[in-house]
Amino acid sequence: QVQLVESGGGMVQPGRSLGLSCAASGFTFSSYDMGWFRQAPGKEREFVAAINWSGGSTYYADSVKDRFTISRDNAKNTVYLQMNSLKVEDTAVYYCAASLWSSSVYDPNGYQYWGQGTQVTVSS
Repeated sequence: QVQLVESGGGMVQPGRSLGLSCAASGFTFSSYDMGWFRQAPGKEREFVAAINWSGGSTYYADSVKDRFTISRDNAKNTVYLQMNSLKVEDTAVYYCAASLWSSSVYDPNGYQYWGQGTQVTVSS
């Protein structure tokens, strides 16, 4: 049974940091590209960051570039998202997703497996 379980969400003040983890099971994690997406209330799900199967390539949305870092540990079947200098507009439910093949890591339709999401709230 495929599972993606996100953890690490919570409430933080603007300018602070938060780290998310996504533990995978039930599929060959090391063969999959992994992505993080987010969805704020009333908005569409949007791409945040992605990392290829080996960890050798990473991709970021312009809105989070230089603030967020995606990484993975294939030995632990886990992908991470380190979020620094958080802003109020980063508030959303964050989802991790897995893609065996996609024409674009930026397109949520290219991901086969999804987690349930974890809430991140940035507020003073």
